[in-house]
Amino acid sequence: MITVLVGAPSTVVRAGLEALARSHPGIEVVGSAALGEELQRKAIDLLPDVVLADADGHGLDLLPQLQGAAVLLVSEENALQLIRAGARGVLPHGASSREIGLAIEAVAAGLIVTHPEALDSANGAIPAATPGPLTHREIEVLRMLSEGLANKEIAWRLKISEHTVKFHVSSLFQKLNASSRTEAVTMGVRQGLIML
Repeated sequence: MITVLVGAPSTVVRAGLEALARSHPGIEVVGSAALGEELQRKAIDLLPDVVLADADGHGLDLLPQLQGAAVLLVSEENALQLIRAGARGVLPHGASSREIGLAIEAVAAGLIVTHPEALDSANGAIPAATPGPLTHREIEVLRMLSEGLANKEIAWRLKISEHTVKFHVSSLFQKLNASSRTEAVTMGVRQGLIML
């Protein structure tokens, strides 16, 4: 029996994920929790085989809290970035019940799972991340960069790990086509993302 802990920001989403997971034989939902400290505490207490979490927009913040757990995220965030940050699997919100069940089994077996859309169908290679609009958190980090704050200070203010701040800064550099903090801030001002 594969034990699963479900996490999501709302009780409605948690109930939906629980129902999807329970519909598969061989999977037992041992608990559910809101994202953050409650999920982290239950992951430590229950030691589930897999943590299934709807973490859209919060994946990079959530993963450091669940270090050591096999985490399967339901998220529209960049799947490859989340896997590099420690997720064992990432599925889009439109994933079917069957896909979620199979992904839980694969993650419990130690495999890494992504949706086929994350792969380049032409040659099977993993595509480079495509720059997109900045997330709310990235804009917060960019604003703090403009104040001259170091990663440690940004992490303290946002109550996230330094590792997560590094991911946000790296993402900012890529999305803004910048090679330094100063250049990222300059591009942010030019694009109207922040004001000095």
